[in-house]
Amino acid sequence: MSVNKVILIGRLGKDPELKYTPGGRAVCNFSLATDRRWSSQDGQKNQATTWHNIVAWGKQAEVMKEYLQKGREVYIEGRIDNRSYDDKDGNKRYISEVVVERFQFVGSRADTEAPPADVPAEASTPSTGDSQEDDDLPF
Repeated sequence: MSVNKVILIGRLGKDPELKYTPGGRAVCNFSLATDRRWSSQDGQKNQATTWHNIVAWGKQAEVMKEYLQKGREVYIEGRIDNRSYDDKDGNKRYISEVVVERFQFVGSRADTEAPPADVPAEASTPSTGDSQEDDDLPF
């Protein structure tokens, strides 16, 4: 058995960029920052930021472009995907991305308006309420 699952809550480092493939499928890219805080043995507080490349497809991509902006907090559920490409100088580059499967807006409605109620199930968001779903986790 194998699992490729990522859950992130962080803030957008830039506004989402929406493009369309030659076939007309929407694709949205942005960076997401997550922070880790800890205290060292001598009591000094530390913080480290990790940047993640995020990509969403289809209706989710369009909804994210419409309702997210730099600094906005978002919950992302997805999988890690690795790919390579050739840069403008012909050098092979490698990139790791989190491909969005589900997302949820985090924060108050004052941060942004909520998406319309007719967003398709593809862009539906997971519940973050206290539920007993964690009992089914294998660890």
